Amino acid sequence: MNLIAHSLAVKIKSIVPEHPRSVEVLRYSISFLLNAFFTTLFTFIVSLTTGRVVEAIIVMCGFAFLRQLSGGYHLKSGSLCILVTTVIFTLLSLLSFERHITYILIIAAAVLALIYAPSGIEKQTRIPTKYFPLLKIATVVVVLLNIFFLSNSIAAAFFFQCLTLIKVRRS
Repeated sequence: MNLIAHSLAVKIKSIVPEHPRSVEVLRYSISFLLNAFFTTLFTFIVSLTTGRVVEAIIVMCGFAFLRQLSGGYHLKSGSLCILVTTVIFTLLSLLSFERHITYILIIAAAVLALIYAPSGIEKQTRIPTKYFPLLKIATVVVVLLNIFFLSNSIAAAFFFQCLTLIKVRRS
């Protein structure tokens, strides 16, 4: 994935040499776009075979929206990220559980968001840290809004996204 992103960045820089961003900055940005594109494409293709397209779209959109507010853990490899995320989105789209489990997932996600959000966004956002408490509140509110919809797919996506907020300490 990084090779494709690098090639595209070099091509952009050769076409527009006066572009203010370096090849490395362009490569970094392009790699995020490629990850999102391929994850969406592969999840959509797999969901066509499972018959859970709507659920997969809900999972992807819910996860992505909440991730923008709350941050979360990033895998080091773009290809690994695409593979793992596609598998997880597919699995989450296949889940179906009773109402009380949905409530439990909503509450658990809200508690995780309250404790850990935002997480790992310091170097990836232009939002000043003084506004991070607002991101935390927004994340919790978004998670709790699912109480009105009781969507299994949204509850599963939000819960999983909130799990990515937990920073694992290595000793």
